[in-house]
Amino acid sequence: MNIILIGAPGAGKGTQARLLEEKYGMIQLSTGDMLRGAIKNQEPLGLEAKVLMDAGKLVPDALMVGMIKARIAKQDCAKGFILDGFPRTVPQAEALDSMLAEQSKNLNAVVELKVDENALIERVSGRHTCAACGAGYHDSFKPTQKAGVCDSCGGGEFVRRADDNAETMKTRLQAFNDQTAPILPYYKAKGLLQTVDGMAAMADVTASIEAALRV
Repeated sequence: MNIILIGAPGAGKGTQARLLEEKYGMIQLSTGDMLRGAIKNQEPLGLEAKVLMDAGKLVPDALMVGMIKARIAKQDCAKGFILDGFPRTVPQAEALDSMLAEQSKNLNAVVELKVDENALIERVSGRHTCAACGAGYHDSFKPTQKAGVCDSCGGGEFVRRADDNAETMKTRLQAFNDQTAPILPYYKAKGLLQTVDGMAAMADVTASIEAALRV
């Protein structure tokens, strides 16, 4: 089964992709990770991308689709793949469709994790982790039992990702709405789009995705 997960930043796409990967053997394909890996391993497409990136240019859609093409040809993708973070635009979606058709492959579903943007900003901007052991917490939803003390290791230092703040999230959400949201009607017209409540509990989101996919 080949699927795409679409959702705003912080909607939980990566988490759900990993859960599906572990349970069903599909391979999660994060184009950001693929690009970094191709550059690190000095693969031809990675080296081509690095030249462009070093020059301050965007990696063209054709190159990204070429990387996906090479990746899904590997044996570990035999049970299917989960695209996370691609496509982001309608031209990318069209290029992906063309490549898959050439490979006699197809998409089975496109799953949108629908979120409440204001609630998402609160969810993301409150996240922090223990600097010592990495245990995760949230200002509102999962505070430490004792203020300023990690429940797991007793550490007293916590860190927040630089982009886990309200202003950054608003900017990322605007970019998603402007650039990526238009691909939803594209996939809906193809009869592939399924929408689930991305604000539900993690296990409920997973169950909804599985129901949508009829796994």
